[in-house]
Amino acid sequence: MSGSQNDAVLFDAREDGIAIITINRPDTRNALSRDVREGLFAAWQRFEQDDSLRVAILTGSGEKAFCAGGDLKEMVDRGLRVPPRDMFPMPYDNIQLSKPTIAAVNGVAFAGGWMIAQACDLCVASTAARFAITEVKVGRGSPWAAPLIHMIPQRIMMEIILTGKPITAQRAYEIGLVNRLAEPAALLAAAIELAQEILEGAPLSVKAGRETVMLATEMGRGAALQAARAAHEYTYCSSDAQEGPRAFAEKRKPQWQGR
Repeated sequence: MSGSQNDAVLFDAREDGIAIITINRPDTRNALSRDVREGLFAAWQRFEQDDSLRVAILTGSGEKAFCAGGDLKEMVDRGLRVPPRDMFPMPYDNIQLSKPTIAAVNGVAFAGGWMIAQACDLCVASTAARFAITEVKVGRGSPWAAPLIHMIPQRIMMEIILTGKPITAQRAYEIGLVNRLAEPAALLAAAIELAQEILEGAPLSVKAGRETVMLATEMGRGAALQAARAAHEYTYCSSDAQEGPRAFAEKRKPQWQGR
Protein backbone atom coordinates (compact mmCIF):
# COMPACT_ATOMS: atom_id res chain seq x y z
CA MET A 1 0.00 0.00 0.00
CA SER A 2 1.12 3.50 -0.74
CA GLY A 3 0.64 6.32 1.72
CA SER A 4 -1.35 9.54 1.78
CA GLN A 5 -0.79 12.74 -0.18
CA ASN A 6 -1.81 14.89 2.77
CA ASP A 7 -3.23 13.85 6.10
CA ALA A 8 -6.68 15.30 5.34
CA VAL A 9 -7.23 12.69 2.63
CA LEU A 10 -5.58 9.27 2.74
CA PHE A 11 -4.81 7.30 -0.42
CA ASP A 12 -4.18 3.55 -0.38
CA ALA A 13 -3.29 1.86 -3.67
CA ARG A 14 -3.95 -1.85 -3.25
CA GLU A 15 -2.16 -4.47 -5.30
CA ASP A 16 -5.47 -5.79 -6.63
CA GLY A 17 -6.17 -2.57 -8.54
CA ILE A 18 -8.44 -0.91 -5.97
CA ALA A 19 -7.71 2.56 -4.61
CA ILE A 20 -9.21 3.48 -1.23
CA ILE A 21 -9.59 7.24 -0.72
CA THR A 22 -10.45 8.25 2.85
CA ILE A 23 -11.52 11.67 4.08
CA ASN A 24 -9.56 11.89 7.32
CA ARG A 25 -11.10 14.70 9.38
CA PRO A 26 -13.42 12.82 11.79
CA ASP A 27 -13.14 15.63 14.36
CA THR A 28 -15.01 17.93 11.94
CA ARG A 29 -17.26 15.14 10.65
CA ASN A 30 -15.14 15.00 7.48
CA ALA A 31 -16.53 18.34 6.28
CA LEU A 32 -15.28 19.69 2.96
CA SER A 33 -12.76 22.18 4.33
CA ARG A 34 -10.04 23.56 2.08
CA ASP A 35 -7.49 20.88 2.98
CA VAL A 36 -10.04 18.12 2.36
CA ARG A 37 -11.03 19.60 -0.99
CA GLU A 38 -7.40 19.91 -2.08
CA GLY A 39 -6.69 16.38 -0.92
CA LEU A 40 -9.64 14.97 -2.85
CA PHE A 41 -8.69 16.75 -6.07
CA ALA A 42 -5.17 15.32 -5.77
CA ALA A 43 -6.42 11.83 -4.88
CA TRP A 44 -8.81 11.61 -7.81
CA GLN A 45 -6.11 12.79 -10.19
CA ARG A 46 -3.69 10.21 -8.80
CA PHE A 47 -6.29 7.46 -9.26
CA GLU A 48 -7.01 8.44 -12.87
CA GLN A 49 -3.35 8.66 -13.84
CA ASP A 50 -2.31 5.31 -12.34
CA ASP A 51 -2.99 2.60 -14.94
CA SER A 52 -2.63 -0.13 -12.32
CA LEU A 53 -5.72 1.17 -10.47
CA ARG A 54 -9.11 0.28 -11.96
CA VAL A 55 -11.70 1.02 -9.25
CA ALA A 56 -11.74 3.62 -6.46
CA ILE A 57 -13.62 3.53 -3.16
CA LEU A 58 -14.35 6.83 -1.40
CA THR A 59 -15.09 6.70 2.33
CA GLY A 60 -14.68 8.69 5.55
CA SER A 61 -12.77 8.19 8.80
CA GLY A 62 -14.65 7.32 11.95
CA GLU A 63 -18.11 5.92 12.47
CA LYS A 64 -20.22 9.08 12.65
CA ALA A 65 -19.75 10.79 9.30
CA PHE A 66 -18.92 10.01 5.70
CA CYS A 67 -18.97 13.75 5.07
CA ALA A 68 -21.17 16.33 6.79
CA GLY A 69 -20.99 18.73 3.83
CA GLY A 70 -19.34 22.07 3.22
CA ASP A 71 -17.51 24.03 5.89
CA LEU A 72 -20.20 26.55 6.85
CA LYS A 73 -17.80 28.63 8.95
CA GLU A 74 -15.52 29.01 5.94
CA MET A 75 -18.48 30.06 3.81
CA VAL A 76 -19.38 32.78 6.32
CA ASP A 77 -15.80 33.97 6.63
CA ARG A 78 -15.46 34.16 2.85
CA GLY A 79 -18.88 35.68 2.31
CA LEU A 80 -19.35 32.91 -0.22
CA ARG A 81 -22.16 33.45 -2.71
CA VAL A 82 -22.24 31.16 -5.75
CA PRO A 83 -19.50 28.55 -5.22
CA PRO A 84 -16.91 28.54 -8.01
CA ARG A 85 -17.33 25.50 -10.22
CA ASP A 86 -13.88 24.26 -9.26
CA MET A 87 -14.42 24.64 -5.51
CA PHE A 88 -15.76 21.18 -4.67
CA PRO A 89 -14.26 17.94 -6.07
CA MET A 90 -16.96 16.31 -8.20
CA PRO A 91 -16.01 13.09 -9.98
CA TYR A 92 -17.08 13.07 -13.65
CA ASP A 93 -18.02 16.77 -13.42
CA ASN A 94 -15.09 19.06 -12.68
CA ILE A 95 -12.83 16.00 -12.30
CA GLN A 96 -12.26 13.93 -15.43
CA LEU A 97 -12.40 10.22 -14.60
CA SER A 98 -12.72 7.22 -16.89
CA LYS A 99 -12.91 4.47 -14.26
CA PRO A 100 -15.64 3.25 -11.88
CA THR A 101 -15.99 4.71 -8.41
CA ILE A 102 -17.80 3.50 -5.30
CA ALA A 103 -18.92 5.59 -2.32
CA ALA A 104 -18.68 3.64 0.95
CA VAL A 105 -20.90 5.75 3.19
CA ASN A 106 -20.00 5.05 6.81
CA GLY A 107 -22.13 7.69 8.56
CA VAL A 108 -23.97 10.89 7.74
CA ALA A 109 -23.79 12.11 4.16
CA PHE A 110 -25.38 15.54 4.37
CA ALA A 111 -25.41 18.34 1.76
CA GLY A 112 -21.94 18.25 0.16
CA GLY A 113 -21.50 14.76 1.61
CA TRP A 114 -24.54 13.57 -0.34
CA MET A 115 -23.14 15.48 -3.33
CA ILE A 116 -19.85 13.59 -3.48
CA ALA A 117 -21.51 10.24 -2.73
CA GLN A 118 -24.03 10.86 -5.50
CA ALA A 119 -21.21 11.72 -7.91
CA CYS A 120 -19.70 8.24 -7.53
CA ASP A 121 -20.97 5.49 -9.85
CA LEU A 122 -22.07 3.12 -7.08
CA CYS A 123 -22.85 3.36 -3.38
CA VAL A 124 -22.50 0.93 -0.49
CA ALA A 125 -23.86 2.23 2.81
CA SER A 126 -23.55 1.30 6.45
CA THR A 127 -26.88 0.46 8.04
CA ALA A 128 -26.12 3.33 10.42
CA ALA A 129 -25.68 5.86 7.60
CA ARG A 130 -28.07 8.72 6.94
CA PHE A 131 -28.49 10.90 3.87
CA ALA A 132 -29.85 14.44 3.57
CA ILE A 133 -29.85 17.40 1.22
CA THR A 134 -29.93 20.02 3.97
CA GLU A 135 -29.33 23.21 2.00
CA VAL A 136 -32.86 24.52 2.61
CA LYS A 137 -32.08 24.52 6.33
CA VAL A 138 -29.22 27.02 5.92
CA GLY A 139 -30.40 29.07 2.94
CA ARG A 140 -27.97 27.55 0.48
CA GLY A 141 -28.60 25.79 -2.84
CA SER A 142 -28.24 22.28 -4.26
CA PRO A 143 -27.96 22.61 -8.07
CA TRP A 144 -25.62 19.61 -8.00
CA ALA A 145 -28.64 17.44 -7.14
CA ALA A 146 -30.10 17.75 -10.66
CA PRO A 147 -28.72 14.36 -11.86
CA LEU A 148 -30.51 12.69 -8.94
CA ILE A 149 -33.61 12.52 -11.15
CA HIS A 150 -31.90 9.65 -13.01
CA MET A 151 -31.50 7.70 -9.76
CA ILE A 152 -34.73 8.12 -7.77
CA PRO A 153 -38.39 8.99 -8.50
CA GLN A 154 -39.36 12.64 -8.95
CA ARG A 155 -41.73 12.95 -6.00
CA ILE A 156 -39.22 11.39 -3.61
CA MET A 157 -36.49 13.71 -4.92
CA MET A 158 -38.84 16.67 -4.44
CA GLU A 159 -39.57 15.77 -0.81
CA ILE A 160 -35.90 15.20 0.04
CA ILE A 161 -34.85 18.57 -1.40
CA LEU A 162 -37.78 20.64 -0.13
CA THR A 163 -37.78 19.32 3.45
CA GLY A 164 -34.07 18.82 4.02
CA LYS A 165 -34.93 15.91 6.31
CA PRO A 166 -32.54 12.94 6.57
CA ILE A 167 -33.42 9.49 5.27
CA THR A 168 -32.05 6.25 6.65
CA ALA A 169 -29.70 3.95 4.77
CA GLN A 170 -32.54 1.45 4.46
CA ARG A 171 -34.77 4.08 2.84
CA ALA A 172 -31.91 5.13 0.54
CA TYR A 173 -31.58 1.49 -0.50
CA GLU A 174 -35.32 1.14 -1.10
CA ILE A 175 -35.49 4.16 -3.42
CA GLY A 176 -32.44 3.11 -5.42
CA LEU A 177 -29.86 5.61 -4.17
CA VAL A 178 -27.79 2.85 -2.52
CA ASN A 179 -26.69 -0.39 -4.21
CA ARG A 180 -25.86 -2.44 -1.13
CA LEU A 181 -26.18 -2.23 2.66
CA ALA A 182 -23.67 -3.56 5.19
CA GLU A 183 -23.29 -3.60 8.94
CA PRO A 184 -20.93 -0.79 10.06
CA ALA A 185 -17.98 -3.06 10.78
CA ALA A 186 -18.35 -4.79 7.40
CA LEU A 187 -18.83 -1.68 5.25
CA LEU A 188 -15.38 -1.42 3.70
CA ALA A 189 -15.26 -5.17 3.10
CA ALA A 190 -18.60 -4.94 1.27
CA ALA A 191 -17.33 -2.07 -0.88
CA ILE A 192 -14.14 -3.99 -1.68
CA GLU A 193 -16.22 -7.06 -2.59
CA LEU A 194 -18.23 -4.96 -5.05
CA ALA A 195 -15.02 -3.49 -6.50
CA GLN A 196 -13.56 -6.97 -6.91
CA GLU A 197 -16.67 -8.08 -8.78
CA ILE A 198 -16.06 -5.22 -11.21
CA LEU A 199 -12.39 -6.19 -11.50
CA GLU A 200 -13.38 -9.67 -12.65
CA GLY A 201 -14.74 -8.15 -15.85
CA ALA A 202 -12.70 -7.28 -18.92
CA PRO A 203 -11.32 -3.74 -18.44
CA LEU A 204 -12.42 -2.46 -21.85
CA SER A 205 -15.90 -3.94 -21.42
CA VAL A 206 -16.23 -2.28 -18.01
CA LYS A 207 -15.12 1.06 -19.44
CA ALA A 208 -17.52 0.89 -22.38
CA GLY A 209 -20.32 -0.34 -20.13
CA ARG A 210 -19.88 2.60 -17.80
CA GLU A 211 -19.90 5.00 -20.76
CA THR A 212 -23.12 3.40 -22.00
CA VAL A 213 -24.91 4.02 -18.70
CA MET A 214 -23.86 7.67 -18.73
CA LEU A 215 -24.81 8.12 -22.39
CA ALA A 216 -28.23 6.65 -21.70
CA THR A 217 -28.91 9.24 -18.99
CA GLU A 218 -28.17 12.15 -21.30
CA MET A 219 -29.62 11.13 -24.67
CA GLY A 220 -32.80 9.91 -26.24
CA ARG A 221 -33.12 6.21 -27.01
CA GLY A 222 -31.95 6.29 -30.61
CA ALA A 223 -29.02 8.61 -30.01
CA ALA A 224 -27.92 6.61 -26.98
CA LEU A 225 -27.95 3.36 -28.94
CA GLN A 226 -25.86 4.87 -31.70
CA ALA A 227 -23.36 6.38 -29.26
CA ALA A 228 -23.17 3.14 -27.26
CA ARG A 229 -22.34 1.13 -30.39
CA ALA A 230 -19.46 3.50 -31.05
CA ALA A 231 -18.30 3.27 -27.42
CA HIS A 232 -18.16 -0.54 -27.65
CA GLU A 233 -16.47 -0.84 -31.05
CA TYR A 234 -12.95 -0.77 -29.61
CA THR A 235 -13.97 -3.40 -27.07
CA TYR A 236 -15.30 -5.75 -29.75
CA CYS A 237 -12.06 -5.40 -31.73
CA SER A 238 -9.76 -5.99 -28.73
CA SER A 239 -7.65 -9.03 -27.86
CA ASP A 240 -9.74 -9.45 -24.71
CA ALA A 241 -12.84 -9.98 -26.86
CA GLN A 242 -11.19 -13.12 -28.23
CA GLU A 243 -9.67 -14.18 -24.91
CA GLY A 244 -13.02 -14.17 -23.09
CA PRO A 245 -14.84 -16.70 -25.32
CA ARG A 246 -11.64 -18.78 -25.62
CA ALA A 247 -11.29 -18.98 -21.85
CA PHE A 248 -14.96 -19.91 -21.50
CA ALA A 249 -14.59 -22.71 -24.06
CA GLU A 250 -11.43 -23.96 -22.33
CA LYS A 251 -13.09 -23.75 -18.91
CA ARG A 252 -10.46 -21.47 -17.38
CA LYS A 253 -10.30 -17.97 -15.97
CA PRO A 254 -9.63 -15.33 -18.64
CA GLN A 255 -6.35 -13.41 -18.60
CA TRP A 256 -7.35 -9.83 -19.33
CA GLN A 257 -4.83 -7.52 -20.97
CA GLY A 258 -6.96 -4.41 -21.35
CA ARG A 259 -6.29 -4.25 -25.07
